[in-house]
Amino acid sequence: MNIEEFAELAAGAALNALSDEDRQAFEAALAENPEWQGIVDMDAATAAVLADSVPAEAPPLALRGTLLSRIATLPQDTDAAVADAPAPIAMIPDAPERPAEPAQTTGDVGQGLFDARVADTGQNDAAGEPPLDTTAIQAVSRGRWTRGLFGLAASLVILVALGFGAVNLNEWVNRPAAVVALDEIENAPDAESATVELVDGSGSATAYWSPSLGKVVLVTDGLPTVASGETFEMWFVREDGTPVSAGTFEAAGPTTTTLLDGAVEAGDTIAVTVEQAGGSETGAPTTEPIVAIPTV
Repeated sequence: MNIEEFAELAAGAALNALSDEDRQAFEAALAENPEWQGIVDMDAATAAVLADSVPAEAPPLALRGTLLSRIATLPQDTDAAVADAPAPIAMIPDAPERPAEPAQTTGDVGQGLFDARVADTGQNDAAGEPPLDTTAIQAVSRGRWTRGLFGLAASLVILVALGFGAVNLNEWVNRPAAVVALDEIENAPDAESATVELVDGSGSATAYWSPSLGKVVLVTDGLPTVASGETFEMWFVREDGTPVSAGTFEAAGPTTTTLLDGAVEAGDTIAVTVEQAGGSETGAPTTEPIVAIPTV
């Protein structure tokens, strides 16, 4: 069994629509190819999503009648098959006298006898054919129908998976710069971090940095609300006390992730103050820090 055939059975298994024979084949293939378990898991998850998103609906009432009417048109027994068969060729009566015609050659006569025998043989074969087994016909029809269902289910699985994949890819590609930088820092061999409470105790702030990357990210939680026309400004306070602006930001929600402008230096303290919109005009903090994170 190849992976495409297994995918069809996996879709059927997710819908609980496999026959006993197909289920045995499905389980045997999975036992031989455990790496295909991911297909089974995806189909099961997709079936759950489809079940939650699509309302239950009964099959068309005409479906059963259509199938039964088609089966009814098939021969049911040997007697019926014989009765419906064309009658055997009758003996050709003597032809009435008519004007003499050119005599047939031996080849023409032989060909005529041969054609008659072929025709007679065809009739006898038709009458002697065994009747079609309606049970087998129903099984084949059911198998084709369920295979089609599995194919449809597999297509839905692919479409849903592609949809989920597209959403996830879009979210991944459009990640904010601060989130991308935080991921890079956390995976850097020299990653460091430090957490402090806000000065008023209303929340916390964590700084993440990597000297080799030269990046710093600040994650704040529970910052106070600032007045209109004010913003938060970040600072690198050097070891000698000199403040260097690292950019401004607004707290859009309870938790804010911000990438600082510039790189941390040994002995720096990362601070946050409340300044007028656009940042301090003097290049130095004009209020007391609400966050102060030592990096040593």
